[in-house]
Amino acid sequence: MASIDTGRRRHGAPMADMNVVPLVDVMLVLLVIFIVTAPLLTHAVKIDLPKASSSANVTKPEHIEFGIRADGSLFWSGEAVTLDQIPQRFAQEAQKQPQPEMHIRADRHVHYEKVAQVMALAAKAGLVRIGFVSDPEQ
Repeated sequence: MASIDTGRRRHGAPMADMNVVPLVDVMLVLLVIFIVTAPLLTHAVKIDLPKASSSANVTKPEHIEFGIRADGSLFWSGEAVTLDQIPQRFAQEAQKQPQPEMHIRADRHVHYEKVAQVMALAAKAGLVRIGFVSDPEQ
């Protein structure tokens, strides 16, 4: 809005203030148009689709429960094994399709060297799916 300034401005000089009233008018008209047309854009066609009653056939690969106690003893799904037997068993399991997952359940007091040794033997045999099982409540 231009203020009345008497005496400082010449009568023939152009006004330097920008008139935003037409811009606001155009924006309000566009806003009303969008408000009116927006519900028309959400029009949907109802389709009666057939119902499928089958479920996906998901086969979980078997897994190897590998335990390491604090004293260094090793267990293969509950069966005690020695360090010399492990490479042959890992090689046999690596040949299976789909390849089984190996779940390592180590005692919290076992040295990391023992866990790393078992993981290295598994990786050397070709097992790629190795995970750790822990019990956070203990």
